[in-house]
Amino acid sequence: MQGARQRPPGRRIGKGPGLQRYSVFALARQARRHHLGWQRAWRDAQPKRAYDVVIVGAGGHGLATAYYLGKNHGITNVAILEKGWLGGGNTGRNTTIIRSNYLQDASAALYEKSRSLYETLSQELNYNVMYSPRGVMMLAQTEGEVRGYRRTAHANSLQGVATEFIGPERVKQLCPIIETKGPRYPVLGALWQPRGGTARHDAVAWGYARACSDMGMDIIQRCEVTGISSENGHVTGVETTRGSIATRKLALVTAGHSSVLAEMAGFRLPIESLPLQALVSEPIKPCMDVVVMANTVHGYMSQSDKGEMVIGGGTDGYNAYTQRGSFHHIEETVRALVETFPIISRLKMLRQWGGIVDMTGDRSPILSTTPVGGIFVNCGWGTGGFKAIPGSGWAMADLLARGAPGPIAGPFGLERFREGRMIDESVAAGVAH
Repeated sequence: MQGARQRPPGRRIGKGPGLQRYSVFALARQARRHHLGWQRAWRDAQPKRAYDVVIVGAGGHGLATAYYLGKNHGITNVAILEKGWLGGGNTGRNTTIIRSNYLQDASAALYEKSRSLYETLSQELNYNVMYSPRGVMMLAQTEGEVRGYRRTAHANSLQGVATEFIGPERVKQLCPIIETKGPRYPVLGALWQPRGGTARHDAVAWGYARACSDMGMDIIQRCEVTGISSENGHVTGVETTRGSIATRKLALVTAGHSSVLAEMAGFRLPIESLPLQALVSEPIKPCMDVVVMANTVHGYMSQSDKGEMVIGGGTDGYNAYTQRGSFHHIEETVRALVETFPIISRLKMLRQWGGIVDMTGDRSPILSTTPVGGIFVNCGWGTGGFKAIPGSGWAMADLLARGAPGPIAGPFGLERFREGRMIDESVAAGVAH
């Protein structure tokens, strides 16, 4: 790129003189100074007139894209625009589950890349993202699910993803609070991924933001995109509430609002936006050290480090941009989970929230060029966006730098909908999202 501010690819974050390195020794030094010597984690940048790359959306996917642009490709003249606050969208509104046990080869490759990057992300960023490989269990509560998960386990074996199908006795051993012989939802087995788990959602965004800022990238909050300019079929810049910004490469990474940005650019995306909600209970003593997903009843649960039971369910049945959700989904999810986990029946709900998820017809993401030259999209993650953040950023950075998809992003282009080449994970998962 002409005029690009670049660093050698592969630079490890935290080695440069500009970044305050976190360590137990730094913590001890700052304690002696009453913690008055800590630097800001990232700069509050002012927008410049032009950048080599502009990324719209300072959530996990947008920040990861920027980070791997710098780390893998040496491109650092980058702006990340956020209309609200950093990580205030779906990144901070999910249930933090990380897994890669997908059926389709393309999906497994993408999510396993992401899971493997999560393994060392804290060391890579010098920021504790609290990755916890506690294991993820997907319950089989019908004979159809038993067959489906056995099939997935065989596919994962061929894909190099470490999973196995386990029986109800092993399920009970791994999670003693489960009622495996319930009258409506007996547990017949589970698909078990030992290296799946959770991470702290906010910390993932903050860690990437800190690393991007150290590279010299500009993270610009409270900067809403109001228009996208193009000339002769190629993007030239964006209009924002903080002025015009010129660029020749624009990445739209805005989850549920992706179709709104695409309309500004003059094309349509095959996605719909729906609310997805979650809740946490009051904190209790440790009683569950794995993640359990129950697709038959659309419920999943884990226990946070603070002791809260983190509970999620299915999407609402209507299109909307609300971040609240509806009561009946909470009622349905909790009712089903109480039968599977009787111990939680008397817990009180501490708080509830919602996010806006972007759903494609085949329930697989879009990492693609677009009809407008220089505009790229990263969207369609549905309810599984958090687990994909590192792999998504890795693949999207490759797409932006080269102008064409690499092997990971290749199958997820927009053209697959025109060609009928679906990556159907909705059928594989046995759920509608």
